Amino acid sequence: MTTATDTSQPITVGDLAPDFTLKDQNGQDVTLSSFRGEKNVVIVFYPFAFSGICTGELCEIRDNLGAFVSDDVQVLAISCDPMFSLRAFADKEGYFFPLLADFWPHGEVAQAYGVFNDKAGMSVRGTFLVDTEGRVRWSLVNAPGEARDFSGYHEALASLA
Repeated sequence: MTTATDTSQPITVGDLAPDFTLKDQNGQDVTLSSFRGEKNVVIVFYPFAFSGICTGELCEIRDNLGAFVSDDVQVLAISCDPMFSLRAFADKEGYFFPLLADFWPHGEVAQAYGVFNDKAGMSVRGTFLVDTEGRVRWSLVNAPGEARDFSGYHEALASLA
């Protein structure tokens, strides 16, 4: 795991995932704790909408949506972009999963997860698998410019079954 520069330490496996409520690309509130007892959640922090690596990673989720969204799991993708940018991004790329705006207070949720880069004003690539009890079961944090590998996520998700 690569740690992000200029951030606090990312939360670790076994920690209770910090709760949050953010607006999705359609202006709807999405609250992490609303999934407790019902679904595991994979939280995917990414730096910016419309950027190359981020678009590729979210297209991987889109193209393999059944591995990320089912009766047992929900994906929540989070960036510090404003909601309206996320709407344009989702419409352009055909993303039909929640893109959440951690815009204001700027990066507050990314900070809570320890994946906010203060100097750049963005989150780094942090991925957290949260189980139905709200505990982090797997995590991976990548530095800027370093694409994430979802294979560990798939293995961790399989271990929850």
